[in-house]
Amino acid sequence: MVYDLLVKNGKLIDESQIEIAIKDGVIVAVDKTLEGAAVVVLDLSGESYVSAGWIDGHVHCYEKMSLYYDFPDEIGISKGVTTVIDAGSTGPKNIGDFYQSAKSVKTNVLALINISEWGIVAQDELADLTKINHDLVHQALRQYPDFIVGLKARMSKTVVGNNGIIPLEMAKEIQKDNGDLPLMVHIGSAPPELSEILSRLDRCDIVTHCFNGKENGILASDDQIKTFVWDAYRKGVIFDIGHGTDSFNFHVAEVALAAEMIAATISTDIYHRNREDGPVHDLATTIEKLLEVGYQLPDLIDKVTAKPAEFFRLTKKGHVAKGFDGDLTIFNIAKQDKILTDSNGNQRVSHTRIIPQKAIVGGIVYDVK
Repeated sequence: MVYDLLVKNGKLIDESQIEIAIKDGVIVAVDKTLEGAAVVVLDLSGESYVSAGWIDGHVHCYEKMSLYYDFPDEIGISKGVTTVIDAGSTGPKNIGDFYQSAKSVKTNVLALINISEWGIVAQDELADLTKINHDLVHQALRQYPDFIVGLKARMSKTVVGNNGIIPLEMAKEIQKDNGDLPLMVHIGSAPPELSEILSRLDRCDIVTHCFNGKENGILASDDQIKTFVWDAYRKGVIFDIGHGTDSFNFHVAEVALAAEMIAATISTDIYHRNREDGPVHDLATTIEKLLEVGYQLPDLIDKVTAKPAEFFRLTKKGHVAKGFDGDLTIFNIAKQDKILTDSNGNQRVSHTRIIPQKAIVGGIVYDVK
């Protein structure tokens, strides 16, 4: 067999040697050393790390939106990320156009469908309950089963208006009527209260912006984690970072880690403004922030590969193994100082940089900008 791509002399995050062969977009061989001819040989010279392709499970990349938008390849392959999941930018009335536009990009693009019919065309997309159409969502799910991987409901004051917890209850009904699809829930300012939201979530539902610094967040005024938050965490609700412009706080993340409340997945909530102007910039920077908080790097890589693949049911992604998609991220680790800033302007000085070098999607190699 002549491979399409043979990655030579790579190393995993545990420093073990690895070589990977890809044919027709699929990993066909993995071992410490591999022999054979290939159309493209990528020799990492034993200096660069390789992992399964990074998955950013919360982005906004439907470029036709005016509020939150970006271009998939600007936040995907250009940043070492092979798969992005748009978190509710579009609803059932415009997700078809998003699906068509996503076909032309190099990054793998998937979507969580907003329960509001047009998605985030305005900040308050769930303030009008008549825009939540169960049947339209159902039809979209049936029409784009390989594109839509779950549901999205944004549950904060500026989004729901006077509707309180009702939109989440409607989202849960849609979820149960459609095979218990993954449901991602945005949390922010009250109402609704965080206690109301978490009490309605089930095991494997995803709460994003888990370590925001808002009053309606996970910490009480005495800096202790609220009891009902522990109830949700122990029930198996998935805590996702969802950094965003206003939704990640170093102190909250540090208190949670010290108490052994661990984020399950790392995502950016990136769009063009917080990419260009910060504080997000890219997924690598978000990983660096969690490293500075005290997480260990092997665990962090797992949280941008295997874990999001598991929770979003991406059965052929997230692992460097035979039969999985030929998506890989090549990166270096450097001892360099870097100032990191959270969503509230707090800063930390990191001494370790995570530097993506290449993104490989379906066996095709792309350089990181």
